Amino acid sequence: MTSEADRHPRHHTQQMQTRLQETIDHLRADIDKVDEPQLKAMFETAAEVLGGLKKAFSDYEQKNESAWRG
Repeated sequence: MTSEADRHPRHHTQQMQTRLQETIDHLRADIDKVDEPQLKAMFETAAEVLGGLKKAFSDYEQKNESAWRG
């Protein structure tokens, strides 16, 4: 059975933001562990893209963008 918290959009947006931040942190930590410049750039680019996606979830949650306003 689905709980009331599971039905609330904020519950899901916050979970996604947490998971995205964990992945961002992991990517950035791994930049210092590899020597290949192209892989470092890939990790940083991926972290930046995920940061944008995390911001989109935050904007949805806070209704900051006109697209998210009902």
